[in-house]
Amino acid sequence: MATAGVQEVRVPPLTSTSEPPSLFDGTTRLYISYICPYAQRVWITRNYKGLQDKIKLVPIDLQNRPAWYKEKVYPENKVPSLEHNGKVLGESLDLVKYIDDNFEGPSLVPSDPAKKEFGEELISHVDTFTKELYSALKGDPIHQAGPAFDYLENALGKFGDGPFFLGQFSWVDIAYVPFVERFQLVFADVFKHDITEGRPKLATWIEEVNKISAYTQTRADPKEIVDLFKKRFLAQQ
Repeated sequence: MATAGVQEVRVPPLTSTSEPPSLFDGTTRLYISYICPYAQRVWITRNYKGLQDKIKLVPIDLQNRPAWYKEKVYPENKVPSLEHNGKVLGESLDLVKYIDDNFEGPSLVPSDPAKKEFGEELISHVDTFTKELYSALKGDPIHQAGPAFDYLENALGKFGDGPFFLGQFSWVDIAYVPFVERFQLVFADVFKHDITEGRPKLATWIEEVNKISAYTQTRADPKEIVDLFKKRFLAQQ
């Protein structure tokens, strides 16, 4: 799965003037935003399991979203959501698990009980991790974000059979990588700080994840990410 794949053409996102697709016609659709880290998790999952022909990607413009999306598809009006078998499901980590359980392709949850248990522990921590990073932007970012990145460095040392959290690439890597991607870019650009400094396992992990085309095909434009962070989180500074 780590070999370079054919880059999927990114179709323009649907906007308030776009007609809806033929909803509930038997097509499985994954509604995403190209810039959303939560949607990116499910997009990576789809790609890694080789489901590009089974799950149609439907990008939405979150700044100018179509009214029919809330009315007819997903009342929460968020991404990601998955239209499958006549129903629509949401919440990124639930969808990662749902796709892993209900579609063909390599499993994203290891069968080893110790790894499975540690995986659940890491997944239960991911929201705390992201909150710590976003909070750090309001104070002394480099100092305050340190413990969050140290947590990853320590977690990556748990198993010695691969560069990923559970040895092999899994849903844990998928849960964390969109946020590490964004904060690595922002810390380098805005604060001139390398988040992998003194964290060799994190450096290796980032290097190895970037060899997986299922992930690299979902990466957002770095400039767009940095500009969005500056506008949304750093405007007051």
